[in-house]
Amino acid sequence: MYTGTSIEIENITKRYKSAQEDSLRDVNLNINESDVFGLLGPNGAGKTTLISILCGIIPPTFGQVRYYIRGREIPEKERRNCVGFVPQEYAFYQELSPRQNLDYFGAMYNLSKSELSSRIDELIESLGLTKAADKKVETFSGGMKRRVNLAIGLIHKPSILFLDEPTVGVDVQSKNAIIKYLQEVNRAGTTIVYTSHHMSEAEEFCNRIALIDHGKVVVQGELQDLMVENESSSLQSLFIKLTGEEYRD
Repeated sequence: MYTGTSIEIENITKRYKSAQEDSLRDVNLNINESDVFGLLGPNGAGKTTLISILCGIIPPTFGQVRYYIRGREIPEKERRNCVGFVPQEYAFYQELSPRQNLDYFGAMYNLSKSELSSRIDELIESLGLTKAADKKVETFSGGMKRRVNLAIGLIHKPSILFLDEPTVGVDVQSKNAIIKYLQEVNRAGTTIVYTSHHMSEAEEFCNRIALIDHGKVVVQGELQDLMVENESSSLQSLFIKLTGEEYRD
């Protein structure tokens, strides 16, 4: 598997209008193509702001992000087709079926009709939505809606996939199935950048992490190495040791 750089984050700083402090301050990270990379931190640490910048949803105040596929830098105009984003909020039409949603969002990536149809069938089967493929999403359980959200983010086979709390509010069985499927997606060559508050899930899923607090990177690197270096028996204990135990808003 290719292990070169996938995302290069250089000196990213973000201050929102009327804010007195930076939401992100001088963030530098290197994410490899083989990674399942966890962006972790307490509430208000800056994780969602960073993912929003990486996905091109908001601009940084300062700094830049570069994307690479097998060593080739991807121009800004090509990034949309290379990047997938699965937000924490549901990003689909509740009154449509999974198949209709996937057909709608897939058309935005200029896939041919035959290619899109094949991809929709593949995702519906892989994510356990076959029996509900033509039912309105508004009737679905939370776990099923999460899988529809995920399918939309994957419809165009992105080289880089951003996941913001992809299993929040999901039962244990569905959570396990989603993580297993994402591991298959990663093994097939997709770089995954993931944020979550589920420390046990992140420990199982991620090979490298960055802990962010108060808009700054506290530590980054191979997860197992960081746990050894900081004498922590789990990601949760590492997290608390480096970010503290006080309440967060």
